[in-house]
Order: sequence, then structure tokens, then C-alpha cells
Amino acid sequence: MPSECTQPAPDVEWMPIREVARQTGVNAVTLRAWERRYGLIVPHRTSKGYRLYNASHVQRIGQVLTWLNRGVSVSQVKALLDAEPARLPPAVANDWERLRSQLITAISQLAERRVDDCFNQAMALYPPVTLCAQLLLPLLAELEQRWQGQFGAQMERVFFHSWLRSKLGARVYHNNRQLNGAPLLLVNQSSLPLEPHLWLCAWLISSADYPVEVFDWPLPAGELALAVERLQARALVLYASQALSLATLPKLLAGRGCPTLLAGPAVTIHQAPLDALLQDIADLHASADLLEVQPWLQQLEQRAPRRPS
Repeated sequence: MPSECTQPAPDVEWMPIREVARQTGVNAVTLRAWERRYGLIVPHRTSKGYRLYNASHVQRIGQVLTWLNRGVSVSQVKALLDAEPARLPPAVANDWERLRSQLITAISQLAERRVDDCFNQAMALYPPVTLCAQLLLPLLAELEQRWQGQFGAQMERVFFHSWLRSKLGARVYHNNRQLNGAPLLLVNQSSLPLEPHLWLCAWLISSADYPVEVFDWPLPAGELALAVERLQARALVLYASQALSLATLPKLLAGRGCPTLLAGPAVTIHQAPLDALLQDIADLHASADLLEVQPWLQQLEQRAPRRPS
């Protein structure tokens, strides 16, 4: 382990934790937790206690993310990183199923504090994209299966969806207060209340350091363009979990004047006709996978970098 109170090597480019968080998408709280609990990433420490990272730290963070995205729990990653490739086990157990089981039990008992505590612990250890891919999206799918024809299903659904909207809405609000610049406008194009995947989408956008305004109800043609204009929105994301009226989509999107992503199951429902619309409507993109939202944002950034605030 490197000395904590020495001068950093002058011939190495050192970065503060906020820059490493920006480059890797792993927030500072999680980086500190990885260091403190598991010794995964051990930065240089200055005499005043500031953490400094270099390119090798960033590379190791990328390796950690690779394992996490394969479904490995964070507590097992260090042994895998330190092992010789020939000695790696063919399959590694993980605790995602245990976490989902704990959450389902707490949800079935309407135990809000336990749901909150379990989620907070996971949020401190995993980046949002990993948490969505390995915990929240499988959890929502498992819950929907559980709720088919079960007595009390609507009670559990309303309880959990209300909690999720409140939790993620608070995170988005907090991040918005810290961020400047033109927001993204996220609009729910479905008539379902408390749409959980909409709020996951908002959280993923927000965790990529974009301010996001969430409209949790569809807007009529004309008013959507007006909302984009008044917010001076950098981009527009339409989330749709239900079938859309594709005949009215060109009119809805007329005059918006910004890049637009259509996200959610509607993309799969309308795959063939949407392919034609994507050719006809300028700057319209589509993805059924919520995890593709952040790569789309990165492409947007490459095309038109944000102006300094």
C-alpha cells in the first residue's frame, strides 16, 4: 500500500477524486467505500489527506467495473483482480440474488425502512448503471412476475413504485441543485402512474451529471415543443412503456429543435415502423434498453460539448 503522507511523484499526472468520478462514472462516495471497505482502489494521500489518482487507478477502476457488470459482487472483486488469469474460477458466486430476496421480503411486508436501508447500502457500493443492470431491472421483472394474480399485488406495487419514485426523485432533485447548464427534458409518454422505469431513466441521466426535468405525464402536440423552448432543453427523452400512435409522432415532435431519444418497450413494440420514422424525422433515435441512455448522452456530448456554466 502506498504511503499516505508523501509528496506525489512529479513525473506522474495526478487527478483529484472528482475528476476520476467524472471519467469513470463511479461517484466519490463509492470510490471511498471501495477503498475503505475492500482496499480495491488505494489512492495516494497528500499530507492534508486529499486523495490523488493516476492513470493506473483509472485502469483498475475499469477492471472493477468489468467484473461488477458480469454480476460479481464488490466483495469478491479484489481476489479476482489479484489472481493469476489461469487460476480464475469458471463461475463466481454473487450476492445480487440475496439482495433481491431481501428487497422482495421487505416489500411484501411494506417495510419501508428496510427497503431504504438495503438500497442505500447497495447505492454506496455500486455505480448507478451497475445497480440498474444487476439489481433494479431484474428486481422489477421478478416483482411483476410475482404480482401476477396474487392477492395484495396492487398494494405491494403501489407501495414499492411510490417509494422508488420518491427515492430517485429526491436524488434527481439533489443532483439538479448541484448542476448548471441546459437540462434534458424527460417526458413520460405512457398513461401508467408511478412508472418505475421512467424514474430509473431519470436517475441514469442525472448520475451522468446532466440536469434533468421530469414530466410524469404525456404532453399534447405543440406543448411539447413549447416545453423544450421554455426550458431551453439540451435534449429530449420520451419514455414509453406502452404502444404509441406512430401516426401522430411526427406532429408531436415537430418544432422541438433538439436531439430526441425514444426509450422503453414501445421501441420493441413498434420496431419495424419505427425504423422508417427514424429515417424521416431529423435527430430522432430509439432504444428499448434503458442502459443505452448514458451511451447516447456520451454521443451527444461528442457531437456538441456542453458550454461551461
